[in-house]
Amino acid sequence: MTSTRLSRTILRYLLGGGALCIAFILPSSAQVQTSKTVTHGESVKEVKIERGEIVYVNGNTVVLKMGDGSLREFDDVSDKLSFMVDGKPVNIHNAKVGMKLEKQTITTTTPRVVTTVETVTGKVWQVFPPSKIILTLENGENQEFTIPKGQRFMIDGQETDAWGLKKGMRVSAQRVTEVPETVVAHEVKRTGIAPPAPPPPEQDVPILVVVAHPVAAPPFQTAAAEPMKPAEPAPKKLPKTASDLPLIGLLGAFLCVLSLVPIGIRMVASRFAR
Repeated sequence: MTSTRLSRTILRYLLGGGALCIAFILPSSAQVQTSKTVTHGESVKEVKIERGEIVYVNGNTVVLKMGDGSLREFDDVSDKLSFMVDGKPVNIHNAKVGMKLEKQTITTTTPRVVTTVETVTGKVWQVFPPSKIILTLENGENQEFTIPKGQRFMIDGQETDAWGLKKGMRVSAQRVTEVPETVVAHEVKRTGIAPPAPPPPEQDVPILVVVAHPVAAPPFQTAAAEPMKPAEPAPKKLPKTASDLPLIGLLGAFLCVLSLVPIGIRMVASRFAR
């Protein structure tokens, strides 16, 4: 039967209690017992951090300003995608402009080796040296196996090849396969910071408004306009605009009235004397 080629194959043969253990290429059969073990190596972690600030959000579309100043647009953001902001999950419908987001992607790479052991036990029914053998399994079924090229056997302390196998010998065949693998796991953490609260409204404070009235500029003088004359000095004496005659006439009238006063007094006195 055709064997399955694997990346790393270790063929072993065991001999114990008179039973011959050889390494065969085993066919796929229910009589073949298979066991697997996994050995893990040292894991390596890589952390990638992306930061951005929301500058625009509309429906399921959001635009982020990244740490390097570039703008990145994300369309059809899933409603299930959320960030932990102040201990609460926030999705695309709760996002606000000014919110700062951070995404951490932790990649863990772990090497491991998967060891597969396949075992079959039976008696030699027929041998077709140097590459074929038929074994009678424990359930009485006969199965054909392929002997690896160059396989040697120990029988009664003597080394022999497939030609030394005889009918009736009890044989236990085992194949050990070790396959190295690399397991890569991704873990994503999404956090955010809410935008700062708006400042409180200012209290009622009287406001003084200063209104400045424009001052008319002096008329523009053209080159043909006459130059302005300097102002004349004020006269030292006031000009004479009236004569002294009215004042003299008023003074004469006053003296005439004053001269008539004694005469009046005398007339009044003589009247009372009668």
